[in-house]
Amino acid sequence: MLLQTILNKVHKIKGFVYKSVVYQQDPWEEIYVSVEPRKNSRGKCSYCGKTCPGYDRLPERTFSFIPIWHIKVSLLYHPRRVNCKEHGIVVEQMPWATGKEHATRAFQVFLAQWARLLSWEEVARRFKTSWDTVYESIKCVVDHGLAHRELNNISAVGFDELSVGKGQDKYVTLAYQIDSGARRLLWIGKDRKAKTLLRFFMDFGKERSSLIKYVCTDMWKPYLKVIAKKIPQALNVLDRFHIMKKFNEAIDDVRKLERSKMERDGYEPILTKSKWLLLKRVENLSAEQYGHLRTLLKYNLQSVRAYLLREEFQQFWTYVSPVWAAKFLDEWIRKTMLSKIEPMKKAAKMLRRHKELILNWFAANGEYSSGIIEAMNNTAKLTMKKSYGFRKYETLKYALYHKLGALPLPKLTHEFF
Repeated sequence: MLLQTILNKVHKIKGFVYKSVVYQQDPWEEIYVSVEPRKNSRGKCSYCGKTCPGYDRLPERTFSFIPIWHIKVSLLYHPRRVNCKEHGIVVEQMPWATGKEHATRAFQVFLAQWARLLSWEEVARRFKTSWDTVYESIKCVVDHGLAHRELNNISAVGFDELSVGKGQDKYVTLAYQIDSGARRLLWIGKDRKAKTLLRFFMDFGKERSSLIKYVCTDMWKPYLKVIAKKIPQALNVLDRFHIMKKFNEAIDDVRKLERSKMERDGYEPILTKSKWLLLKRVENLSAEQYGHLRTLLKYNLQSVRAYLLREEFQQFWTYVSPVWAAKFLDEWIRKTMLSKIEPMKKAAKMLRRHKELILNWFAANGEYSSGIIEAMNNTAKLTMKKSYGFRKYETLKYALYHKLGALPLPKLTHEFF
């Protein structure tokens, strides 16, 4: 089967034909495929897409195509200029590439798909192209996806921040859709401020915002204020994940302080290497760790009492009625405030301040959780780590949209991936 026949099957171009194929070995292996307009066909204006009379031909241009057996493939074409009644003399629309891009749309989609699995540098190395070409391919694919994605009927969203650097550009704010069966990144904003979240609602629009029924956030006050102002109809859920995270931080603070004090006073270092014994759930401990935990629980230590308070609080999540859950919460807070364990008292005060929002977890039937958001944040961190970080915000934005945005791809004749 001739290569022209294969190309016509996998990458047919309406109004154009593959004319000749040349295989070159020196100075490197490359296949050149000439493209010509069909006989008596007319070009289209690159602005309005209307068919126009021809004007002249420009010098030959080279367009990178998908490699075959690791041999680089390029399309060669002399672009026509057309005389458009509306836009004057312009370069014709070439359906295999956009504007002045040197890569075909098929090659861009191909590179972008691989860039979801490998680092951008590795993609460039494997397919004998440059990092810039990979980036521009991802940019084109993401821009197309953002322009064609569906944003209607979103009923649950979540907000969180991600640390990405140092100084003024240390954080980005991320907005996710967390509906069951439709979880994706919706929006990225610079910084971690109230006005950052306000920009999201401005971009998202009043009509779409009015359809949001549930929202998951952490307990950062600026976020809570903006949400209460912009989507007052939504149930703001402060869920199990963030609350238990606060407890774990409090227990670890108690353990560190008590371990240091015991070392200074010359006591047996029983709290050394005990961090994960106290922070892990019992069911996640190994048999050896479980034995060590049982030994540790025999001691009358603040770390142990803090651990037992956290374990007692687990009962809170088993309630069905918000009324009984509220009574349990009040009693747990009272007991913890009498414990004289300062980090746990601080956590109890936090629960008391956000009691109403915490009880929303029951009103939402436990369906929405910030654990979903944390899972997507971990994917975002892995994307950054795999690339060894991004120096520019714009590059980071495209990388995260590409990985987490679930964006639609440009339509091609053939699926290359």
